[in-house]
Formats: sequence, structure tokens, C-alpha cells
Amino acid sequence: MRNIGLALAVCLTLSGCAAVAKPVVPPAAPESADREAADELGAIADDYVKLTLAIGEQEAGYVDAYYGPAVWAEAAKTDPRDMRELGNALVLLIERIDGLPKSDDPLVEARKRFLSAQLEAAVTRHAMIQGEVFPFVREAQGLFGVTPELKPLEEFDPVLEEIENLVPGDGPLSARVAAFENGYIIPKDRLKLVFDTAIAECKARTAQYFDLPEGENFKLEFVTGKSWSGYNYYQGHYQSLIQVNTDLPIFIGRAVDLGCHEGYPGHHVYNMLLERNLTKGRGWQEFSVYPLYSPQSLIAEGSANYGIELAFGGDERLEYERDVLYPLAGLDPDTAAAYWALQIAKQALNGARMTIAQRYLDGDITRDEAIALNQKYQLVSAERAAQMTDFNEQYRSYVINYGLGMEMVRDWTEAQGDAPVWRWKAMERLLSEPVLPGELVAAE
Repeated sequence: MRNIGLALAVCLTLSGCAAVAKPVVPPAAPESADREAADELGAIADDYVKLTLAIGEQEAGYVDAYYGPAVWAEAAKTDPRDMRELGNALVLLIERIDGLPKSDDPLVEARKRFLSAQLEAAVTRHAMIQGEVFPFVREAQGLFGVTPELKPLEEFDPVLEEIENLVPGDGPLSARVAAFENGYIIPKDRLKLVFDTAIAECKARTAQYFDLPEGENFKLEFVTGKSWSGYNYYQGHYQSLIQVNTDLPIFIGRAVDLGCHEGYPGHHVYNMLLERNLTKGRGWQEFSVYPLYSPQSLIAEGSANYGIELAFGGDERLEYERDVLYPLAGLDPDTAAAYWALQIAKQALNGARMTIAQRYLDGDITRDEAIALNQKYQLVSAERAAQMTDFNEQYRSYVINYGLGMEMVRDWTEAQGDAPVWRWKAMERLLSEPVLPGELVAAE
């Protein structure tokens, strides 16, 4: 377009346009302009990856996964950039995206929105790395692209009253629940067998609806000394490392939870589909890197949690655990229904976890008070409540991605249709395209 403008300016300075029968540089054809815009978007995406890797050198754990060109990762290590330079680079990349022309391809526009949102989150995290502290809600919006609505803890008291009927007796409800659940711990010498079996079932149910990449696989490890209970480290090339924290006893329900959340159709599948369909399929390098503190995490955690319900609908999970996992763990299958009823009831307390995190991180309550409130409103032991508080200290507002993310993904997915096949198709689309949290609400 600059060449056309120059030709017109020259034309106006002459007595007549006949003197310029043919411009020296012919005007760009529409397809050429589109190609230039696509090339620029690709260059922006490459620079975004390099910038994300550079920020990752400033904060351990910022980059959750990377499987792009090794030379880019090496350059981030050997030629580090200081925080001022990184901040300027973030602003320039956002400006470059804003300057791109509108595309007729909805997926290209979605790509641009995704990159913009990821960069906006990086600006927030960049400030936090330098010591700036935001209020919990502002931080969550800046990092993950949603504004959580936090309920007062008193609104969860009726749920506790209902659970009182499930676990009668004397003493604090949290202590009674902990004592009851202690009868459902997987013995350590049976952990691997139970988890291997559960993950295999999660994979089989997912494979009924998804065409999983050939050769995909994962490695399972049991670890200690972590603030989380499970983690997926995606390695690229359709491989994952799944770790399970054994610091605290592991209950029977965690096998299916982790098998779906970290594996199928959760994080392992999410990363594989992005790699196959976008990084390799379209050459979109921005999906070869995953910054943990970004809107992508709400989609990842929300879909991973909802994937449990999707894979084991209705009473299917109770029946599977009772008939398959309980015997493998050496537990009494006849008591499975009682344990399951308690777990279902406790799900209504998910929102309390966000409120407690907000009050603690905003300085409204002390650490000891946060632990006590987690005991009361999450119905866990003191040790597990302390671990949850450790998680809040390390990951801060990240906690919203589990409960709120699941609700948003569930509402959007189930709005696509009632039949399982339609919900699985909706989930596959969610895991294969550059979708942002706000788009879930808008689409619904």
C-alpha cells in the first residue's frame, strides 16, 4: 500500500496522470498482501516464543512446556535479556499484532486474539517478577483473562450441614471426614498397579472419540516434596512425564482423577492435539511453548477437570472404581457408594478454595487462619490444608483455573449438545484451537 500512495503523490505533482502510465512498482495483489500479513504474523509468533523463553530464564517454572527449535531455547540461556528489555519487547509485540490487517479467516483472527491475550498476561507476570503485587482478583484477570466472582465463606455453610448427615459423630466435621477417608487410602505397594490401571481406562474411553497420535505415550513417576498432588510435564513429540506426589496418603478417588486430569483427555491429550493440529499441522510455533501464567492455563485446567466427568458420566465412575480399582487396592467394594456420596457432596465446596486463597493472599487472614479455613471448608486434614496453603503461596491466583475453569468449560461443552458424541466433539475442538476463556462465555 505504501507503493500505491507514493505513485498517487507523484501523479498529483504532474500536469496529468498520463505521464505516469505505469507505476514503477505495480500495486500488490490482494493475495500478496494476505501473504505478507501471514508472514508478519508468523514472525510475531516466532518472536513471542523467543520472548517467552527469555522470560522463563528470569523465573523458574514460567515455561511449563517447550518443544520448539532447540536453538531458541539455547539462545535464551546463552544470551539473556534484562527485565527492562523484556518489558519493551512485550509492548512492541503487542503493537505489531494490533497493526495487522483484519483477516477473512476466523481461525487466523482467533490466532491473533490468542497471541494478544498471552502477551497481555506476560505483561502482568513481568510486573510481578519485578516485585509488583496485585490484588487477587486483579492478578487473576491479568494473568488468566477472567474476573473470578468470589462467594463469602458463609454461603458454603449449608453444604457443610448436608455433609454432617453423611459423616455423623462427635468432634469437628473436618476431623470426622478425615477419619472416614482414611479407610480409602491406596497402600503404597499397590499405587503403581492402581494408577496404571486407571490411566489405561481413561485412555481407552478417550480413544473411543479421539484419534490419538500414533506413538503417543507417557512416563509415570512417584515423587515427594511438592506443593501439588500431580503434574504433567509435556515433552513434545506426543510424550509426557506424569508425576504423582506421595507426601500425603493417596485416596482411591485420586487414581481416576489424575488419570483423566493429567492424562486422558486432560493435559497430555490437550498438548498433543495442539502439537499435531497447530504446531505441526499449521506451523504455528507459538503453541510449542506454554507459559504457565496465561489464559491458556484456564483452558488447560478447566478442560482437564471437566474431562473426568466427560470420561466417566453418571454412575460410571462409581461402578468402575467399585468393580475394578477397589479390589486392586485391597479395599472393600461394598463401601464404595458411601465414599462416592461424600466426594460428590464435597464438590459443592470448590468455590470456597478460591475465597480462602484470595483472603490469604490479599493479607486479610494469616497463614494459620488460612490453614484452619481450608480444613473447615475443604474438609481435609491439617497436613493437607497446609499443603493447599503452600500451593497458594507458590502459584497464587492460579487456583481459580481448577474450579472456575471447570465450570466454564462444562457450561460451554454441554451447551453444544446432550449426546456424549457431541460433547466429545466440542471438547476436541476446544483442545485443538486457540480458544480464550472469554470466548467460552461469549459462545455460550
